[in-house]
Order: sequence, then C-alpha cells, then structure tokens
Amino acid sequence: MNIFDLLFILLFLATVAILLVAAVFALRGRHARALALLRRWAIGTAVYLGIVALTSVFWPRTVLQVGERQCFDDWCIAVENARRQPADGRTAYLVTFRLSSTARRVSQRELNLAVYLSDDGGRRYDPVQNQSDVPFNVLLGPQESAVAMRVFDFPSDAHPNGVVIKHEGGFPIGWFIIGYETWFHKPAIVRLS
Repeated sequence: MNIFDLLFILLFLATVAILLVAAVFALRGRHARALALLRRWAIGTAVYLGIVALTSVFWPRTVLQVGERQCFDDWCIAVENARRQPADGRTAYLVTFRLSSTARRVSQRELNLAVYLSDDGGRRYDPVQNQSDVPFNVLLGPQESAVAMRVFDFPSDAHPNGVVIKHEGGFPIGWFIIGYETWFHKPAIVRLS
C-alpha cells in the first residue's frame, strides 16, 4: 500500500461523511446548506479525478525485468523465463510465470488478470488457450506459490517487446487512485531479452 492508496481511502471516508451530513441537512429542511456542501464536494471530486487523469498521462510505464515481481497487495506475479521455439513459419514463446502470496494468514487469489505478448508496434498476442494451464486466479495459501505456463504464437517476422500484465474486467478501482495503470497510463510490461 502506498501513499496514494491511503489518500484514496481517506477521500472515500470523507465522501461518505459528507454525503451523510448533506442527507441530515436535507432531512432537517436545510436544503441550501446541503446543496452548498454537495457543490463543494463535487468540485473537490472533479479536481481530484482531473489530477488522477493528468498523472496517468505523465506517469511512466512500469517496466520490469524477467524475475522481478509485480504485486497487487499481497498477491504477486513474475515472469520467471521466456523461451523462443520456432514452429511452422511462426514462433512460439513459452513463458513461465511464478504466482505467489506474501500474506501471512489468509488464502487469496487475483481476479481478472490478463497477460499477453506485445510486439514493437504495440500489437497484442494472447496466449494459446489450453485447458490444462494453471489459471491465474488459483487460490494461494499464506506464503504459497504456484507456477503457470502460457504459450504465445508470434509471427516470425515480428519482434517481441515484452509480456504485458494487466487487469481486464471487474470494477476499475484503479480509475480513482493516482498512479494506477488506468485512463491513459500503459500497463506494466516485462521486457524480454
């Protein structure tokens, strides 16, 4: 958890308090006071969301190296290795991921995680679907880890830029927190040598 997570939590609690106070004012017939409070809250919220959007433009993309972990709270993922394997005019990349939990007392999983291979032109290459693959949302016990492998088909004439790790789907809580990979900010990428 970083300072921007704490700021978001503080602002969320302040929002709940302000909305409750405005509701009390409205119920007591002090509508002008409730509207003035809500107007100031709306201006503050717009300024904050503007800051979130603006920082997403200038915040540098997270670039990781093979073996370096990317963590979402106590759940982490790392690209352990990537091997190139030529096959029928295309190239297959076999990528090994290490999923791990740094939690000390609870079991957990990460939902809505997506990985794909990206080339120099920014094109996306999703992994080949295989029923026997360990899912990224596997339940991990405290301090437990698991290995997940994915195969990516890649054109032989293209050059891989790296493996992109991001969330897709679910509630986009990152849209409200400074520094998260949302709005205009590109997702983290693991550079392949």
